Amino acid sequence: MIVLALLRACHFGPTVLVTTIAFFAASFEFSAFESIQICLAIFAGQLVVGWSNDVIDYPLDRAANRVKKPLVSGEISLQLLQRLIPIALLSATIISFIGPLGLSGTLVHLLGLLSAMTYNLKLKSTIFSPLPYIISFGALPWAIFLAAGTTPPLWLYLALALFTTAFHFLNVVKDLQWDIEQGVLGLPQRIGKTRSLISAALLALAGVLVLLFLR
Repeated sequence: MIVLALLRACHFGPTVLVTTIAFFAASFEFSAFESIQICLAIFAGQLVVGWSNDVIDYPLDRAANRVKKPLVSGEISLQLLQRLIPIALLSATIISFIGPLGLSGTLVHLLGLLSAMTYNLKLKSTIFSPLPYIISFGALPWAIFLAAGTTPPLWLYLALALFTTAFHFLNVVKDLQWDIEQGVLGLPQRIGKTRSLISAALLALAGVLVLLFLR
């Protein structure tokens, strides 16, 4: 079914997780209905990030025969995703602007999307690969709290940045050798599997300490 394939192509698990985090953060400052509106904007933005990732990585995914990806398996076409990405970006912008995020929140939301796109386009293959995780996930609570006329608590955006950067080091381990052979040399690929696992553990531990002592 094409809808399910599109959801898989957007990296559905991480997309749901980011959207859930957005609802949690929004619930500090907004009503449940307003928080849902914010989640819709964040969800649309995550479609942009996930779909563009699969479009950009399509040649590498096909070479590696990653048939679990809908583009490689042929469940959806490259042209379809290329048409849907600008629609999703426009939707994310409009929903953000007319919803509770307003102008300030929308600008920060778009900054987070821009950071994520730089990862997809270039930074994932450089030593700066963790940087978009720090920027994008740090921007998420700022978009929400600035829209409410406040600032997010330190523990919230610091913990988000630490946990998501830990995920970056952990997530690449399963395809580490393929990435290296295909020239995708982000920081985890450069330091190797063992050091990546250690880095992920240390970052996650730092996130736990932030929650324990700064919250």
